[in-house]
Amino acid sequence: MFRLLRIAFSIGLMTCLDPAMAQPPATPARHARPTPPTRDPATPGYVKAKELPDGANAPATADGNFIIGSTHTPAPQMTVQEGVPQGTITTFNMESTDSKIYPGIAREPNTHGEADPNNPAKMLVTTSHPAPYTRKVSVYVPKQYVAGTSAPFIVGADGPDPLLFTALDSLIAQHRVPVMIAISIGNGSGDAQGSERGLEYDTMSGLYAEFVEKEVLPLVEKQANVKLTKDPEGRATMGCSSGGSAAMIMAWYHPELYHRVLTYSGTYVNQQWPSNPETPGGAWELHEHLIPNTPAKPLRIWMEVGDRDLFSPNVMRDNMHDWVVANENMAKALAAKGYHYQFIFARNAGHCDRAVKQQTLPEALEYVWQGYPTKTK
Repeated sequence: MFRLLRIAFSIGLMTCLDPAMAQPPATPARHARPTPPTRDPATPGYVKAKELPDGANAPATADGNFIIGSTHTPAPQMTVQEGVPQGTITTFNMESTDSKIYPGIAREPNTHGEADPNNPAKMLVTTSHPAPYTRKVSVYVPKQYVAGTSAPFIVGADGPDPLLFTALDSLIAQHRVPVMIAISIGNGSGDAQGSERGLEYDTMSGLYAEFVEKEVLPLVEKQANVKLTKDPEGRATMGCSSGGSAAMIMAWYHPELYHRVLTYSGTYVNQQWPSNPETPGGAWELHEHLIPNTPAKPLRIWMEVGDRDLFSPNVMRDNMHDWVVANENMAKALAAKGYHYQFIFARNAGHCDRAVKQQTLPEALEYVWQGYPTKTK
């Protein structure tokens, strides 16, 4: 009996670690996610990158491509430090019934979409329907914030994100990043095509950024008693997986709102649903067409991918579901257009790898906020 309970607990824990694993497939043999291969950063076609000593991070002031080693030791800033001022956290709920932009959808449990027989890059989902949701929003306010002043801020997906809040306590105290508000927004539930989370994060449009601007930020200012800057130089987005692609999409479609982007294991792949003929490859279009064919935007971008990140041929067979290739292609496209960006290829790392985040987040935040004042007058 004890052995059965251990197995059940292990399966439940694995499901909680990855939102994409939260809904078991209806036909496991067909839909089960394959074990990702371990990719070599020297693979032909990948970007040329500087190999760093094991345990080292890329300099926070350097653009370009870097490879970090297989040992991922948490940075000191990722644990609560004695004597460092601690920020306050305010949490509130948002109901789907109050949203004019996202009234809510859900895909039936244990169901999946199918590839369009006439277009393998298009997913057909027949089991998605209107459904209510409740999302949590957590707001970190640093001890150093002066009430009534306009503050820079970072918006994070799939919240709450206590690692971010802990890191900011130390980084702000060390004057490595500005005195900023952190807004960690929960998703609307589910994952991938046909879900509310997929609709919010994987849609190639400015709608999610508009939702944040019109419906979330006014509540943040009211509930946390803060004032948020309107200056795009003082606004950043971040996230992992589809939350990462959402962070990039927010800034891409609304550079007048956001200039700074931070992503772990960004889902720059073909996850968009419903399909849009203007961007038929979903977020794959960012590196395939949009970035190469658009004048450079005033964005500063930090990205990471793991050597064992997701590789999901799935039912679509569209060759647009390899997370490593997608992030490598993003780095190439950004370099070709002259963007300020830093790309980290992490050895011994999976999808949205917590150990990698604990190692790299302080330098990532410092890189993203380069050029912005870090001390108050």
